[in-house]
Amino acid sequence: METNGTDEVEKLKSKLMSAWHNVKYSWVLKSKTAFSRNSPVFLCIMECLYDDVVTGNVDGFRKDFTSRVWLTYREEFPGLPGSTLTSDCGRGCTLRAGQMILAQALLLHILGRDWTWSETWTSSAARRLVATVEASIQGERAQVTQQPLCAAQGGAEEADSYLQEAYHRTIVSWFGDGPSAQLGIHRLVKLGMTSGKRAGDWYGPAVVAHILRADVTDSHSGWTGSHCDPQGLNSEAASDSRAVIILIPVRLGGEKINPEYLSFVKSILSLEYCIGIIGGKPKQAYYFVGFQDDSLIYMDPHYCQSFVDVSTSDFPLQSFHCPSPKKMPFSKMDPSCTIGFYSKNVEHYERISTELSKILQPSSKEKYPAFTFMKGHGKDYELSIAVEKQEWPFIGDTRKAGTTSGDFVLL
Repeated sequence: METNGTDEVEKLKSKLMSAWHNVKYSWVLKSKTAFSRNSPVFLCIMECLYDDVVTGNVDGFRKDFTSRVWLTYREEFPGLPGSTLTSDCGRGCTLRAGQMILAQALLLHILGRDWTWSETWTSSAARRLVATVEASIQGERAQVTQQPLCAAQGGAEEADSYLQEAYHRTIVSWFGDGPSAQLGIHRLVKLGMTSGKRAGDWYGPAVVAHILRADVTDSHSGWTGSHCDPQGLNSEAASDSRAVIILIPVRLGGEKINPEYLSFVKSILSLEYCIGIIGGKPKQAYYFVGFQDDSLIYMDPHYCQSFVDVSTSDFPLQSFHCPSPKKMPFSKMDPSCTIGFYSKNVEHYERISTELSKILQPSSKEKYPAFTFMKGHGKDYELSIAVEKQEWPFIGDTRKAGTTSGDFVLL
């Protein structure tokens, strides 16, 4: 009886938390963010500097922003592992920010930089195509001929558009809020438990980076192998299977962000291969995707939405795309963050290393760079032993002797 009473209290707390966050963030979501017409806007991943914003033409910027996968708090989903919690509201914002950075990398890898989301997707033929893609991802090649598909949808170009949308939908489903979703909140919480975390605990950006790595590399997750681009939709991605996501946790200051790092953060977000930053304000995680002047553009996971069953082939996608970007002054940024990069192949990795070596040159006021790249293999630095023991491989932050905040994570 005592256990049941505790469970009921936790459920009530969860519902109150969800209601509070909806009141707190719904008006923020609906409110318009002011963008200066005197300065261009930059979004990472798309490699675009939106000078058109200066002239008032914001369509390109808005389309690119809304095409990114938005993963927020949800409620009324199956209970999280080891608890009765059916919502991550107020607890899982850093995990959600981590999911978003991974989702953008997968969109980039499978659909490419030029892909944008179109909301017009209702045909039954497209829903059948989703089932085909999902079946192929599970290793079952569905028997569907190309000719009827093209005829039903008006030609090869339209069929290709529906195919891309099917992949988009499949990627979103990997982040579903249920135990079976490969990259869902339930799996991340379960992996967190192996390192002493419990459902409802707060996660830092560095911890989330390691949890994402554990999920992607877990041979039991059903994720490793040929999940990315199983039908060769993107020929560039299909040509090289050695794509890698690099996550670098850093600390850009002491108790508060060091203003000297403003130009560093801008330079990082301007890099061709940067996929964003898991960061935020103290105790509030955001996914930073760009900047304008001295303000960071971010996607906010704090708005609590209803559970969506992604196991159905035509689940609604609207709640997985953010309708409005938000801005935050750089001065409010928490110094603890994780920077993400996507490298399609070894050549891209070399380019990333070269470009970063220029950015990481210490300023006159900074004695050491935020992080460094080191040639060699993990075994050269005894990292493989730490992995085998399920210890997180820390490479010391070069700015402070004895600290362990500068760990490198490769997915």
